[in-house]
Order: sequence, then structure tokens, then C-alpha cells
Amino acid sequence: MHFTKDRINALDTRTRAHFINSLSGFKSANLIGTQDVQGQTNLSIVSSVIHLGANPPLVGMIIRPHSVARHTFENILQTSVYTINQVNQAIYSQAHQTSARYDRNESEFDATGLTAEYLMDFQAPFVKQSRLKYSVKLVEHQHLAVNGTELVIGEIIDVYVDDNAVEADGFIDLHAIDTVAITGLDSYHTTVKLARLPYAKK
Repeated sequence: MHFTKDRINALDTRTRAHFINSLSGFKSANLIGTQDVQGQTNLSIVSSVIHLGANPPLVGMIIRPHSVARHTFENILQTSVYTINQVNQAIYSQAHQTSARYDRNESEFDATGLTAEYLMDFQAPFVKQSRLKYSVKLVEHQHLAVNGTELVIGEIIDVYVDDNAVEADGFIDLHAIDTVAITGLDSYHTTVKLARLPYAKK
């Protein structure tokens, strides 16, 4: 099949969203935990988390346009802290439900049955059921004029991960902790590890 720009633009809004969102392939599924200055918690699923650097340890994510209330982004701007919690097979349905539009005074933790936990006096809530999670401090954010999205960049502070997932060389085996991947807007996948290859040299 050949999809020209005109053919893509002619798709209805929902079909085009599914189509374009699927093009980038498998992505990580993460729950972003935040709370506002009044202590109201928020939890939202994000599939745009990306590695930006190891020293300092930086991670980025894209937040959709702020044309409607974006509680996650607003809370991050208020408090400058958030948590990133990987989604595993046991919680993917609950994680997906956090994408519903809840009111500001409704906590997605309560609505989905996921458990908020606070570790090392960090202000933002973690997801207790997540098997790999880390606290993040906002470093900067950039408004992307091309489509109105927000690039949020943070520094990783503390990492919490199941003991069996970390190998001797520091590699985290996501397969060992049942991490799931996401494609498009709503398709969740388990993974099968093929191999770890040696460092590539000429």
C-alpha cells in the first residue's frame, strides 16, 4: 500500500492518529506520577519517554499540546519533580485507563486501583506495582512551535528496580520484570529477548 501525504490527510482524525502513532514502532509504556502543591495526585500513561544521556542521566518525554488541561505537565511545572514508572504485564490495563480524562480533583491512582507510594521523601508519588521506577527532577522544558507539544527534560535522581533485573555489567533486563511495550495508542505487547550482541567494532 502507498499512502501519499494527501491520502494521509484525507483519513478521519482517529484513523490518522492510529496510523501515524504506529509508524514509530514499539515504544516504552510508562506511568508518570505527579502531585500538585495541594497534594492532589495524578497519574498518566506516556509512550514518548526517551533516553537523552547517561552523564548526567537525562530523560525526555513529549507532552501533548496544552490546549486543554494537562494535569501532568501543570504539576511538573509547579513542583519540578515527577516519577517515571514502567508498565508491566500485571498492570497494563490499569495503566491504559489513566489516559481517560479525569477531573483535576480525581486521582488516577484511586480510579484505577494502582497504589501511590512515596520513597526517600520524594515529593512525587511512585506506582507501587511498577517493578522499575525512578524519580526525576525537571531540568528544562521547551515548547515546540511546530505542533504545540512540550518537550520535558529531567535528571534521574533515584532508581528502584527488582534485584533480578540488573546484570553484572549494569544492563537492565526488562524481559525479566515483564515490562510491556506499546504501539499506536492502545496496543500492548510482551517481549521476547533475541540476544545481546557484543560491542560492534570494525
